[in-house]
Amino acid sequence: MADPKYRFGVRPDDFSEAARGQLERSLSGAWTFIPAPLPPHLSWTPALIKALSDADRALGQLDGHGSQLQNPHLLIEPFASREAVLSSQIEGTQASLSDLFSLEASQQEAQGDAREVQNYRRALDRGIDKLKRVPITLNLICELHQILMEGVRGQDPTPGRFRTTQNWIGSPGTTIESAAHVPPPPQRLAGCLDAFEKFVNQTSELPALVRMALMHYQFEAIHPFIDGNGRVGRLLITLALCEWKLLSRPLLYLSAWFEQTRSEYYARLSAVSRRGEWNEWLVYVLHGVASQARDAVGRATDLMALRDRMQERVRGTKSAALLQLVDQLFRAPYISVPLAQRVLGQTQPGARNNVIKLVKLGILREARMGKKPQIFVAPEILKILEAVRSPVAG
Repeated sequence: MADPKYRFGVRPDDFSEAARGQLERSLSGAWTFIPAPLPPHLSWTPALIKALSDADRALGQLDGHGSQLQNPHLLIEPFASREAVLSSQIEGTQASLSDLFSLEASQQEAQGDAREVQNYRRALDRGIDKLKRVPITLNLICELHQILMEGVRGQDPTPGRFRTTQNWIGSPGTTIESAAHVPPPPQRLAGCLDAFEKFVNQTSELPALVRMALMHYQFEAIHPFIDGNGRVGRLLITLALCEWKLLSRPLLYLSAWFEQTRSEYYARLSAVSRRGEWNEWLVYVLHGVASQARDAVGRATDLMALRDRMQERVRGTKSAALLQLVDQLFRAPYISVPLAQRVLGQTQPGARNNVIKLVKLGILREARMGKKPQIFVAPEILKILEAVRSPVAG
């Protein structure tokens, strides 16, 4: 969170009487911000009610769309990979969706930026799986953080553990005295996190989407880790949507919205802390939910229509193996012969023969020439997943 527009403010005169927390000196004498426990008192204005209604409706349409799929993993897996890339890019990684899919098809160990993206995908998968047995707890958050930070560059020497030192947010080289935001000091962290965990798991009459937006703000304000807070905070959005039964399948992600509206995202977070502008923050997040739900429905519709067309091309060959490979491509549109072997359970010559058939049908093309293993891509699928679309209006 080094964006210069991400300004909570750390001077007493930056905070109004409606500020959403209190200032306290750190051991070094710098001001820190301690957010008040959730939930706040909310004013249910017509704008907030409309934004919530629009978001609920769009989310319901997405969930209904997903429930109609015979094999929902054909959307869950590529959407999750797209989120891993976008969320990591917010933190400065350069790895693309093509990079991630190509790496997985080659079955090689990821390095650098690609490792960060792969870790995000692993953490997301672990979190969704763990929710089948446990709720969202501080222990689960620490487990996800450990996965995220495993073997990657960063400033956190203790992955999976909450910080015991003071951190701050600002441009590279910023000192604590000039930081844009200084989260709670270490000695106040336990109290903030205990209150956070209780809010996430307590019974509440608040709409679940509102709770999700409140939760995300609070986690970002607390900033409990030395590094990786933004990624964990975005992971928690998806986990909350599933845990609180807003989605039966993890098909909605907000990283694209936060990246497209980055300046407003930071400004809205800051305004909550400094001036208690909850309504503006909630409306902003709810607009993002509605926008990204409609975006996901559009991509899903395009992908499923493309799958129907590809299957029609393949049916003329009367090959069940080719149909199986087509479905694999919708999970991840890059493939190698070794990966095809694993998917089909065939010999190397048999798998290669089926991959070449898809090349001849125009479904695959060679993506990486002169290197081993040879990688092929389904460009029509990748185009839909990588398309940059403007936020979808309500």
